[in-house]
Amino acid sequence: MVHVLQSMKQLYQSHWRAYTLGIGVILLLIAVGVYFLRAATAEAAYQQPIAFNHQVMVQAGVPCLFCHTGATQSAVAGIPSVERCMGCHKTIATDNPEVQKLATYWQQQKPIPWVRVNRLPRFVYFSHEVHVVAAGLNCEQCHGDVGHMTVTKPAVQFTMGFCLNCHEQQPNAPQLMDCVVCHK
Repeated sequence: MVHVLQSMKQLYQSHWRAYTLGIGVILLLIAVGVYFLRAATAEAAYQQPIAFNHQVMVQAGVPCLFCHTGATQSAVAGIPSVERCMGCHKTIATDNPEVQKLATYWQQQKPIPWVRVNRLPRFVYFSHEVHVVAAGLNCEQCHGDVGHMTVTKPAVQFTMGFCLNCHEQQPNAPQLMDCVVCHK
C-alpha cells in the first residue's frame, strides 16, 4: 500500500511539474504577444494623415514658433492651420506627395485631422505662454529634440513628477510647488 501511495505521489509530482511548466510557457507567450501588440499599437497611434517631418523644417531654418504661434500668446501652442502651411507650400515642395495631400485639404477647405501626440489630464492647467515667454524655456525641454524626429512622438511622460522636478529647480520654487499653480 505504501508503495502504491509513493507511486501516486511521484506521478502527481511529475504531472504537476509538467502542468506548471505548461502554464509558465503560456504566460510567457502571452507576455511576449502583449509586448509586441502594444509596440505596434503605439507606433500606429502616431501615424498622421500627412507624414510630417519636423526635421525637414528645422533643416530649412523654420523655428517652432513660426508654426506654433500660440506658444507665445496662450495656454495652447496649437497646430498650424492648413492656411498657415499653404502660405509656404503654395510654392515650396509642391511636387512632394505629402505637400500634395496638404493641398488637397486646402482645396477641399477641410482641416487636417491630426492625431494628438501629447496630452495632459483635464484637471491639469498648463500654459505654454507662461513657460515659453515668462520662464524662457525652449520647446525641446519638454518635447525632446523634435527637430531630429522624422515621426513626432512623446519624448517624456507628462506626469506630476516630471513637472515637479522642473519646478523644484526654479528660483521661485516655493510658489511653484503650490497645488493651485497646476490644478485650478
